[in-house]
Amino acid sequence: MKPEHLPLLNSVSAPAVHPDGSRAVVSVTRPDFDADAYVGQLWNVPLDPGQLPRRITRGFKDSAPAFSPDGLALAFVRVMGPSAKPQLFVVEAGGGEPRALTDRTLGVEAFAWSSDSQRIVFSSREPAAGRYGTRENVDAGAEDPRLVTDYQYRLNGVGYTRDKPAQIFVLDVPEFGEEPRVVPRGRAQRDHRPAGDVPPALQLTSAATDHESAGFSADGAFVYFVTAPPGSDDTLETGIYRVPAGGGEPLRVEPAGAPRQAVESVRQSRDGKWLFFIARGLGETGTDFVARNAVLHCMPADGGRAAALTDPEMMDVACPGGRIELRGPAGAIVLNNAQGTVELLELHADGDHALLVHGDRVVTGAAWAGGAMLVSFSDPSTAGDLAVLDDGQLRLLTDFSAALRVQSDVIVPQELTFPSADGYPVHGWLVRPAGKGPHPVLLSIHGGPFAQYTVALHDEAQVYAGAGYAVLMCNPRGSAGYGREHGLAVKGAMGTLDMQDVLAFLEGALDKFPALDAGRLGIMGGSYGGYLTAQTIGRDHRFSAAIVERGFLDPVSFEGSADIGWYFGAEYMGRSRPAMASQSPMEHVDEVRTPALVIHSEDDLRCPVEQGQRYFTALKRNGVPTALLLFPGEDHELSRSGTPHHRRLRFEHILRWWSRFLPTAGNPAGPGTEGMPDGGTRG
Repeated sequence: MKPEHLPLLNSVSAPAVHPDGSRAVVSVTRPDFDADAYVGQLWNVPLDPGQLPRRITRGFKDSAPAFSPDGLALAFVRVMGPSAKPQLFVVEAGGGEPRALTDRTLGVEAFAWSSDSQRIVFSSREPAAGRYGTRENVDAGAEDPRLVTDYQYRLNGVGYTRDKPAQIFVLDVPEFGEEPRVVPRGRAQRDHRPAGDVPPALQLTSAATDHESAGFSADGAFVYFVTAPPGSDDTLETGIYRVPAGGGEPLRVEPAGAPRQAVESVRQSRDGKWLFFIARGLGETGTDFVARNAVLHCMPADGGRAAALTDPEMMDVACPGGRIELRGPAGAIVLNNAQGTVELLELHADGDHALLVHGDRVVTGAAWAGGAMLVSFSDPSTAGDLAVLDDGQLRLLTDFSAALRVQSDVIVPQELTFPSADGYPVHGWLVRPAGKGPHPVLLSIHGGPFAQYTVALHDEAQVYAGAGYAVLMCNPRGSAGYGREHGLAVKGAMGTLDMQDVLAFLEGALDKFPALDAGRLGIMGGSYGGYLTAQTIGRDHRFSAAIVERGFLDPVSFEGSADIGWYFGAEYMGRSRPAMASQSPMEHVDEVRTPALVIHSEDDLRCPVEQGQRYFTALKRNGVPTALLLFPGEDHELSRSGTPHHRRLRFEHILRWWSRFLPTAGNPAGPGTEGMPDGGTRG
């Protein structure tokens, strides 16, 4: 794969299954270089093997499809253009012209149908008066100052949150046969009173915190949601609330005897008897989040104790894009991180459970209706596809990665496990380029640390392997997916066992595969991966070069500048300055000899840009070959969801750096490396 193949990466949403079980609708989105944005439409996918999937909308970017429970309508989110905000639309299930239901200043974030198909609840950020374009001719630089009194006032990818909290709204879905409005002209225009083209929406919440995971109760009388309770600014605690769907005072729904926890999502069962919710424990402090697996709980809807339906020590059911889906009267479907894969689980209020999908794939969404279970997933050969679960087996319904496989050489990773220095098994993969070698090796480290590399097609590894590099990826201690004890191993000891594990995985692969060149090694990583890369090159000088991207590099300045800084470093490293210093890359930067490219985004609030700037400056002051690559307008998610132009340029700069220090036949040194720091030696 090459950087120019980014537009071939089709992402597939969680499926919307028609109530009769005959078909599903998914959104298929991709990076587009011409628009420098993500574009995509909705696709209809029949379950009948004799019928082919087809595109059914032609918007700039259509996503998040959801059928009404009666099957007559399809709601979705549409972005009208590169700078437009996402708005809610609805169209007849059989086809027709979509109708806009919202015209929100900051767009719509999520929505859900009522059981009678007459109403939709949605969340949207409500801007404070005079901010974010609500006052004509007042841009961001001319707004009034912000008086900050809380820890939690910014969020990466969102910016300030207290002056635009996510609120919850309900609207009545108009009849499809309703005559459209016309714009008055001539004499009629004199008497015209402007009326909006979208139906009115009732705001149900107003507190200055984000309100999320909104959904109707089974009978439609209430809306359940998740938000932070009053007075919880110094904790990560969130709870379950409900509010009358017609308006009223929100009330907390608190499980009896529940510990302090962060609730992430909530759904009432279809029979109305139970509440399913996903939550993470927070310990006594309310901020002890380290290696806390997300657990699916179930409690009686009228109150009582909540029972854990998944194992809090070994299972983690909060996956990116995952949500609670319902099946039957009292069943729930969730995704589970499991040793480099993501499984699909079905659990019931009575304790029954089933493992529906497992193996070498990453389930990204699922839904059940009309007797059909539809599953969206990724695996080593597809960025996203849809399948139906037939007799316990997945039957593929789409092939949205066909063009990627035709136009580029997709390499299937080889699964490996090697013992660490203390015998602990370290699990990971080798993505090996074509040819006999010897191949230079890139040791790639994931973010988190409580995250995991998976078997899913990974554009980063494919691009580097396509340029002639053997890519090693593993899940050292501290990662998710291997149980809580595995994740807790680095609490108070970051840069110790985790560094030992990634180096042991590297050494195991070098010993096992003669085609890997032990004399030409690179190391790279982003976020926590940037942290561990910086820690490693401060102690181990075997690497020819390194890339430190969006790194957590100085816990001291991080505390006051990052959106999570007020708790993250203290919980992972401890609160004493000596403990933090022993685990800090900035404390060891003077020991670095390895040439290092530092990459950061200017709008990154998770690991603020000052982290990279200070690290780069220290390297340069010490005479270490270095460069600082800064991306304007991007945040912490650049490598995953940055603009397509920036993502391509990022790849090109990374390959240029490796060509300088680790040239290959597919990525030779030469023209294109002008202005890069001198190579030097491997220290």
